Amino acid sequence: MKELPAKLLKMLCCPKCKSNLRYDRGKSLLRCESCKKNFKIKEGIPVLLP
Repeated sequence: MKELPAKLLKMLCCPKCKSNLRYDRGKSLLRCESCKKNFKIKEGIPVLLP
């Protein structure tokens, strides 16, 4: 499982509501803090499709 760079995480936001995303390393996904939507990370690349 690849680690997402901190610099990349600071630039990403939820495509639905534009809120911050939280990185869940254990489940390999990004979670929106506002709308609670989850986005998978496949092969080290976040899939941010609403």
